[in-house]
Amino acid sequence: MRKISLLSLPLALAACSPTDPASQADAPIPAACRPPAPFAVQHPAWATNASLYQVNVRQYTPEGTFRAFEKHLPRLQKMGVSILWLMPVQPIGEVKRKGTLGSQYSVRDYRGVNAEFGSLADLQHLLAEAHRLKMHVILDWVANHTSWDSQLSKEHPDWFTKNAQGNFQPPVPDWQDVIDLNYSKPGLRQYMTESMKYWVKDVGFDGFRCDVAGLVPTEFWNNTRAELEKTKPVFMLAEWDELHDPPFLKKGEFTPNTHLLEKAFDATYALKLHYLLDSVAQGRRPVAALPGYFAAERNMYPAGVYLMNFTSSHDVNSWDNPEGARLGANAQALAVLTALVPGIPLVYSGQEAASTKKLRFFDKDTIQWNGYPLNAFYAALLHLKRTSPALRNGDACAKFTIVPAPADCFVFERASGDGKAKTWVAINLGPRPQTLPHPAETVTDAFADVGAPVEDPQVTVPAHGWRVLSTKKP
Repeated sequence: MRKISLLSLPLALAACSPTDPASQADAPIPAACRPPAPFAVQHPAWATNASLYQVNVRQYTPEGTFRAFEKHLPRLQKMGVSILWLMPVQPIGEVKRKGTLGSQYSVRDYRGVNAEFGSLADLQHLLAEAHRLKMHVILDWVANHTSWDSQLSKEHPDWFTKNAQGNFQPPVPDWQDVIDLNYSKPGLRQYMTESMKYWVKDVGFDGFRCDVAGLVPTEFWNNTRAELEKTKPVFMLAEWDELHDPPFLKKGEFTPNTHLLEKAFDATYALKLHYLLDSVAQGRRPVAALPGYFAAERNMYPAGVYLMNFTSSHDVNSWDNPEGARLGANAQALAVLTALVPGIPLVYSGQEAASTKKLRFFDKDTIQWNGYPLNAFYAALLHLKRTSPALRNGDACAKFTIVPAPADCFVFERASGDGKAKTWVAINLGPRPQTLPHPAETVTDAFADVGAPVEDPQVTVPAHGWRVLSTKKP
């Protein structure tokens, strides 16, 4: 195993991690600093400085249950996690099942609970404990397709897309364990909306991550978001990216849907950034490609719109590789980048363990936690994200400036709208240390020695490393 820490992370954790990270107030973004029309989504106040943590319940513990995962909540709360994203919890189809346990995205009953994970009472106990710890929880929702033997395929076969022979068909050729739903059917739309309302109102979830959201009509999502908001403010994450063709579709097979973030969703995937970072880490693209990406991103999405930045997820880990195998020595440096550029960051189950395991998708394959060697790293990073006004999500008044830097480096500064809080970030993806100038008013090192002044006008950024300097004026 490669060396884990480049800087003094235990010290950083002790210095910047409050016992209760949720005690930091999450102030709503002022109306003047929200994205311009037609982007009308009102983000919940608790998402303003939030990060996401994806929970793979099946692989999280040897038991693979809600109750076993619940024991990790205090650790995750202290690590600075704000929003937990649970992968689908419903019963899984048996017909044409892949592997021994099947895909969690092959839903058999939208209003049931998978006995593999526990009971509905166990799930609600988990939600109640997360809420007690001031965390919110969203549920992975699969609206585009069901299992072949789903309750809907038996009771409402007319709600499904059919082939020329009049038979059910997968939405994508490779997805042979699921069948496509047809959203031209009003009854399907009503059923799906009512099912989502059930999980928010009756079970206690705080929103949804919506699988392949761009394959479902935007009108459905818009109407459903409005219905959910009648119960409470929710957070909605779309698995989609208008800047990047979905990897499961052929180029040109789908006409991009550019309206998901206008009324329905708080956030969508920064997929193009994810694949670009993989290419940069593997030497296939230069670091100099990053400014061009951010220019294109801002052209598509106005400042203040949330994009979810990440180096790993359930799909990436299982189908590509863990971040260590893909990103090599730059895995942690790129985690810093994705956490601190504009957007909402994601941490996937096992990243704080520096796990090198490519988890099986359709079978039991428990994460190897190894004593959580990167817990302190992610704690320092997520607490900085949580507490800095310069790093707030969805703040259109904030400033994001890319600073000229040597070839292997990416340097940027973020500043709050009033200019009182600034965070300067230098990422060095090269094999040699780099000495860089930094703004004189940026005086504390967020990792090496939190709170200690940085008096030298230049700082050294380690090879495959980072420096994060910040200030907050009175």
